[in-house]
Amino acid sequence: MVIVLVFFLVTTPSYGNLQEFATCMDFHSTSTFSSSSVVHSQESPSYAHLLQASQQNPRWLNSTLVLKPSFIVTPKTQNEIQGAILCAKKHGLQVRVMSGGHDYEGQSFLCKTPFIILDLVDYRSISIDMEDETAWIQSGATIGEVYYDIAKKSDILGFPAGLCPSVGVGGHFSGGGIGTMMRKYGLSADNILDANLVDANGRILNRGTMGEDVFWAIRGGGGASFGVIAAWKVKLVRVPPLVTVFTIHKSLDQEGVKLVHKWQYIASKLPESLFIRVLIQQIDGVDSQGNVKQVEVLFNSLFLGLKADLFSIMNTNFPELGLKTEDCTEMSWIKSVLYFTGYQKGEPLEVLLDRKTQYKSNFKGKSDFVVEPIPESVFQGISERFLHQKLVFMIMDPLGGKMDEIPESEIPFPHRKGNIYNIQYIVKWDSNEGSKQHLDWIQSLYKYMEPYVSNSPRAAYINYRDLDLGINQQSNYSSYRGAIMTWGAKYFKGNFQRLARAKHQIDPSNFFTNEQSIPPLLLSY
Repeated sequence: MVIVLVFFLVTTPSYGNLQEFATCMDFHSTSTFSSSSVVHSQESPSYAHLLQASQQNPRWLNSTLVLKPSFIVTPKTQNEIQGAILCAKKHGLQVRVMSGGHDYEGQSFLCKTPFIILDLVDYRSISIDMEDETAWIQSGATIGEVYYDIAKKSDILGFPAGLCPSVGVGGHFSGGGIGTMMRKYGLSADNILDANLVDANGRILNRGTMGEDVFWAIRGGGGASFGVIAAWKVKLVRVPPLVTVFTIHKSLDQEGVKLVHKWQYIASKLPESLFIRVLIQQIDGVDSQGNVKQVEVLFNSLFLGLKADLFSIMNTNFPELGLKTEDCTEMSWIKSVLYFTGYQKGEPLEVLLDRKTQYKSNFKGKSDFVVEPIPESVFQGISERFLHQKLVFMIMDPLGGKMDEIPESEIPFPHRKGNIYNIQYIVKWDSNEGSKQHLDWIQSLYKYMEPYVSNSPRAAYINYRDLDLGINQQSNYSSYRGAIMTWGAKYFKGNFQRLARAKHQIDPSNFFTNEQSIPPLLLSY
């Protein structure tokens, strides 16, 4: 069998003008709409607000290395999504799709050739069927809006997704969707039953008409490679009337290091209803030696049950943490969503409807998966590195439970049995600071961790997108292929080739493309 990678480049286009694009949209529309409210050119009063409002990483706002979109299209119907794709294609414009604007490397709103942003901010309805405990969710909805709508209908239903309520479901679901209930119910993508996808030819497809290979691909392979996933049908999950949460703060000193070391051995083996993540961060303050900074470690937990049962599990498995009654709080599942987001006690559920992130700042993220416990000395080294950089975080989410039961090939997300936890590294900085020192710092930390994390490949999570893993060099076939194989293996391991075949099936001309999009793959015998 000979494998041939086939690449197609979109012709470098002209910018076009608003009237031509709006006329094209009108031609493809089956309903009457006001083009001025859907198509926004660079001269439109609404353009600047739309361009900035949903971008959650200001690092990209003033970049001179990329173009601004020729148009921003804010569709309200699937038909308008069709029109935007077909008109972009007609005018030689690429398409970037944005649902929440949290893409770590800005790929949902950046492009180096003329393009449009398809901003789904007005395409975000949520329809919940209480009888069969499912929901249809349009891709412009945020996780917070999903949580809020479920809670308004039921106090015993929830959905396994992420912590940040302003994240759009379009990117979150299509990349996998890690969250506090994944040990019990798996990822968001593991609970997707159907989807509506608009392809490069403007066809509206569901699970049956797109085919199982494409439906498989969009549940964890990153939706932007395959088309515009307009809506998702998900299976809701049962949650108890009361859950229990706690957060234990420790200094990352000798005692804290020993606790983190012990956590590694037990966190993925605990009952699947118990999720204890570890957060390492630098805080301002004075420690016992008079240092003006210190590094702390937080043990942050959600237990799908009552306090008494949690105590029994902790006393058996992790007595060293010293959990006390006053550390624990019983609350509804939806209140636990607010708790993990960082909202203050007593704030109304309506805060989940705020589409802006609570703490917007420049940031860079990277990720790892861990298969063997890391030595104590490594965490001591991490503590020392954290003392030399402000606003840095290392978040470790335990796997195991349901995540161990789902085969690597079930969906494109392959990081299942054999992984004990994943790591997210984040560095943030103020907008008036240069980025180089911060980027150098996180790259240095990432290199320091290399001997202690997964290898062959050193795995990464697509929703923590990292362009350092390899950027497509489209002018050079060998460099392009090498970069693809580098990041493709890290994100998807053995699932990458099947993703490329699905890409060829749904988008053989590679209309939907970016620096880390799946390339079409042809098999020749």
